[in-house]
Amino acid sequence: MLKIDIKQGSLTEEQIKWFEKAFRRCARRIILSTTLAGCGHPGGSLSSLSLLLVVYSLAKVNPQNPRALERDRILISHGHISPGVYSVLCEYGFFPEEPFLMEFRRAGSAFAGHVEQSVPGVEWNTGNLGQGLSAACGMAQALKLKNLSNLVFCFMGDGEQQKGQVIEARRWAVKFKLDNLITLIDYNQLQIGGKISEVMPQDLKAEIEATKWNVLEIDGHDFQQIFQALKVAIEKKVSNPEHPTAIIAHTVMGKGISFMENDPKWHGMALPEDLAKKALEELGFDPGELDVLKEKRKTWNVSFPHQNYDPLPIELKIPAPTIYPPEVNTDCRSAYGKALLNLAKENNPPTGTPKILGLTCDLEGSVKMTDFKKWSPQAFFESGIQEHHTASVAGALSKEGFSVFFSTFGVFAIDEVYNQLRINSINRTALKVVATHLGADVGEDGPTHQCIDYIGLLLNLYDFEIYITADPNQTDHIIRYIADKPRNIFVGMGRSKLPVVTKEDGSPYFDENYTFIPGKADWIRQGDKGVIITYGTMIPYALKAWEILNSEGIKVSLLNVASIRPFPEKDLLKASELKNLIIVEDHLVETGLGTRIASFFGLKQIKVNLKLLGHKTICSSGKPSELFKQAGLDPESIAHTMKQMLK
Repeated sequence: MLKIDIKQGSLTEEQIKWFEKAFRRCARRIILSTTLAGCGHPGGSLSSLSLLLVVYSLAKVNPQNPRALERDRILISHGHISPGVYSVLCEYGFFPEEPFLMEFRRAGSAFAGHVEQSVPGVEWNTGNLGQGLSAACGMAQALKLKNLSNLVFCFMGDGEQQKGQVIEARRWAVKFKLDNLITLIDYNQLQIGGKISEVMPQDLKAEIEATKWNVLEIDGHDFQQIFQALKVAIEKKVSNPEHPTAIIAHTVMGKGISFMENDPKWHGMALPEDLAKKALEELGFDPGELDVLKEKRKTWNVSFPHQNYDPLPIELKIPAPTIYPPEVNTDCRSAYGKALLNLAKENNPPTGTPKILGLTCDLEGSVKMTDFKKWSPQAFFESGIQEHHTASVAGALSKEGFSVFFSTFGVFAIDEVYNQLRINSINRTALKVVATHLGADVGEDGPTHQCIDYIGLLLNLYDFEIYITADPNQTDHIIRYIADKPRNIFVGMGRSKLPVVTKEDGSPYFDENYTFIPGKADWIRQGDKGVIITYGTMIPYALKAWEILNSEGIKVSLLNVASIRPFPEKDLLKASELKNLIIVEDHLVETGLGTRIASFFGLKQIKVNLKLLGHKTICSSGKPSELFKQAGLDPESIAHTMKQMLK
């Protein structure tokens, strides 16, 4: 294993010879692993190989402690080059060669088809192109917030430069002066569809320079040039030292295997056995090794341990609750803003490293982050209208020992960035997505802004907890509850001002004695004829329906389901005993809470009378109250539906 001091003037002949031999050893592993698996991406692995070898030789990483806090970060954005990455990690002693070759791309293996953090030395699970640079920005920003001088190296493919999120990340990196970020672009000028110049032409150098990055161009297979470019970038001997640097490395796909070079066919296809043996022979290795390993792989059990990659722990001081009296008429988003400010006052010092971070996308005032920004300007990140990047960078930050709140409107926090949240989920981030302006409660802004599909989408993200607040008081309780939880959590609310939910004696229901418990619903009112089940913006409408029914002597219960995941099974089983159930929600009926409840009862083989009230199609522009009436969600319609059911 070779380690290089960046302070040396140039690579020695001995070091270059080591790299040349290491290249052949790693190329052998690339060919063996992909052919044994029968699939994989050998072409790009070979074109990136020289770059990987040099970066790992000088980066501050320790194979014996790959998760050391004060380490450089090496992120692979084009995760399909996993054979190359795993081969180099073998070379540098992160793990032995045998489990990689025997387990690559097998079910349950740490050595997945695209790089995953379960393998020591891998920082981020990647595969969907264009998101890696955003995650690298999060890591670089985290290092700066912690006052650490470590670096972030982000490897990228040239094809993924076509993605819009890459441009978003470049701008963000310049705005926040991430001079500790270096990208290395494998510019082999080929992608799956053929030549980049034909698939989607772009002037790569000009585009990067236009975003004010420093740009260096090199031969990506010349070890001396690679070292010199990295030296210039690391020592900040660039035109703009405050900005990040991109190294455009001109490479050859399939480098080192004569019949593979410059052939896009080998981007994502393993060599058949005969060609693999020919390649091994070219590299100077025994082609018969393939047959031996093939037999061994047949009886090899997947056993290499997966590395833990949970978020760093965080300890916070949680402030006392803010209780809004019944006479106060405010919105949940204002209560969120105040709760966030109070958290910052307890945990973000005027100088030094903050613990609470806030990110938004040109909606600071609407999502009520202005006071937080004033208190902790160093912890607030205005990302502009760049939701895709912001969701990703926020996710990466949340793994670094910070409590990270990403806030925007519902359609931008969920629909717009579903894939980014999905990758965050795969990476086990601890992001707090707080979305305002949910549902048709957005009203006159119309269907493009009415997020009425969020539960259906979020339920697909298996690890996201889902909470919807009923009033300002419950909002405060929930925000304080989630702040220090090391997992992904979604909190949603509408735009409108909501009355404080009260007990029958007129005092606040969610008072200082209330404790928010995930997986538990709130029995706002009690009755034995049936149950109105609702959440969020619909609470005051359902409560008025309850009052109508109560005035007519019809005693029903009102159940608030703020915790949609974890699911309040015990409360719903209790509700089923009352037989007559109406679900009321500002959401599409087919994918909302109602269908989740119906499925729950069906699987439990519980028979109830069940009516689902919600939107059956997209709404029009109009006042929320009018839109709710059209959908049968006004108090009179809810009460009428219950009376019809009771008949």
